[in-house]
Amino acid sequence: MAVILLFNPSNFVKAVEEDENVEEESTDVGKGKGFGESVAWKSLDDGLSEAKEEKKPLMLIIHKPWCGACAALKPKFAAADEISDLSKHFVMVNSEDDEPENKAYAPDGAYYPRILFLNSDGDVLTNVINEGGNPEYKYYYSDAEMSK
Repeated sequence: MAVILLFNPSNFVKAVEEDENVEEESTDVGKGKGFGESVAWKSLDDGLSEAKEEKKPLMLIIHKPWCGACAALKPKFAAADEISDLSKHFVMVNSEDDEPENKAYAPDGAYYPRILFLNSDGDVLTNVINEGGNPEYKYYYSDAEMSK
């Protein structure tokens, strides 16, 4: 199964500009933290254990409550039926204030949001990137549209 997240470069520029004007405010509405409650979100530790046990890949979203680009992505991600459908094939991890310290989770830098895909052993799949996006931010997505 191939996963493609579409990227619109103009949204990136807009999100970066808006980021400067965002007040620090949590949008935590449950485990989804604004990214949708229809997904069975896990903590990173629980997600890594489940991925290994069930031999499933893991999708990790790393974001911050003060991040304008994150705030712009949340409603798009939460409303995307494709995400809800595809989440059944992944262990879904949502990391806001508990960002992993291991540099493996920031393969091209520590910007927000980053969406990483890991294999069932917990290794970041560095070849799964936003191919249509900015090459300096390979794991940044401004839209949640996915196709199979």
